[in-house]
Amino acid sequence: MVTLAIYNLKGGVGKTASSINLAYLAAKEGYKTLVWDLDPQGSASFYLGASSTVKNESRKLLSSEMELSDAIQPTAHENLHVIAADISARHADILLHDMKQSRKKLLSLLTPLKKDYDIVLLDCPPGISVLHDAIFTSADWILMPNIPTTLSIRSYETVDAYFRENDFDRSKLKCFFSMVDHRKNLHHEVMTSFYKDKIFLKSYIPYLSDVEKMGLHEAPLETFAPSSYAAQCYRDLWKEIKKNCIE
Repeated sequence: MVTLAIYNLKGGVGKTASSINLAYLAAKEGYKTLVWDLDPQGSASFYLGASSTVKNESRKLLSSEMELSDAIQPTAHENLHVIAADISARHADILLHDMKQSRKKLLSLLTPLKKDYDIVLLDCPPGISVLHDAIFTSADWILMPNIPTTLSIRSYETVDAYFRENDFDRSKLKCFFSMVDHRKNLHHEVMTSFYKDKIFLKSYIPYLSDVEKMGLHEAPLETFAPSSYAAQCYRDLWKEIKKNCIE
């Protein structure tokens, strides 16, 4: 089982859209895939037509009042399952802060699923906190979508420094550009600069309305706009991630 965390310090950079589209593409290729929505906004759950079936489910999962396997729901897509989020996920930091070995909590929860899933994608809330320490520990790879702007790139540099200072494995970090607007010279300049340093994957996700329409369809791009440029970009990104992180 490979665990991929879709994460960024900043919000609004395309984490959830990437989580859903990458998960769908993995499942379509036959990988048994699970999306765990860790964000109290529950956007990944919404895209997959899921909602928590138990009150305060997110809190109960983290406090071990409920087994992770009992929260897994099927989706409309073959090989793709989800653990939905609810607003109680906002208590994650408080719960983990008081636990011994809190960094290993998510890892211990996920370990029993190894025989059932090939890929787990964690759709992460923004920020750096006790919850994120547990995410960084449990994930095999941290996939960071970044808008090619100065502030977004600074968030990558902040995370990289945090990994260095807190003894996390920096080799887990894999970055890619998201919400790329080809009309903006700054986007091209930033992308060119970072491609030279080989920090970012070559594939990127454009800023196009088809991605935003995922909310209208409550579905991955591949299901309603498979011939779109954005869908092709997600396929290219998945192919590159699979080569670097899965195979």
